[in-house]
Amino acid sequence: MQAHLAITNPKSPQNMGSILRAAGNYNVQTIRYTGERYARASAFSTDTKNVHLNVPVNQVDTIINLATDTHLTKVAIELVEGATPLPLFTHPENALYIFGPEDGSIEQKVIDQCDHVVYVPTIGCMNLAATVNVLLYDRLAKTTTMPTDDTVIAASRDTNNRTKVNK
Repeated sequence: MQAHLAITNPKSPQNMGSILRAAGNYNVQTIRYTGERYARASAFSTDTKNVHLNVPVNQVDTIINLATDTHLTKVAIELVEGATPLPLFTHPENALYIFGPEDGSIEQKVIDQCDHVVYVPTIGCMNLAATVNVLLYDRLAKTTTMPTDDTVIAASRDTNNRTKVNK
């Protein structure tokens, strides 16, 4: 299974830092983004885990490349009428998840090119990075390869965390 992220004109370096961390935590293959705002803000170094060293992050002119994205199922994540609620959505094997900017929406022409449009059912709209995290967690939770033992905990926790459940 492959997951790729496409962020439309991201504004906040903090959100992108959180998205990069999520990408590392949930095994995202690539991140692409449009616009100039993040390129200017990336100097703020919000990628605290240096995920960009392992996950390619590329600025692109268009969020969907019809010539090279043929193997990817395009999934817009947006609060739009007619969208599928995330709990009812079955994630595709190879997905390009497309997110709108913090201060706007995914353009209609991009929505029209997507295979699916999904929304996270909340009261109000969520922060961009929070939405990415919820979507990627949902993808993991719905797979059959989700770890069920302590090996993932031992490999992922902070070096200061040595607590355990005493039975």
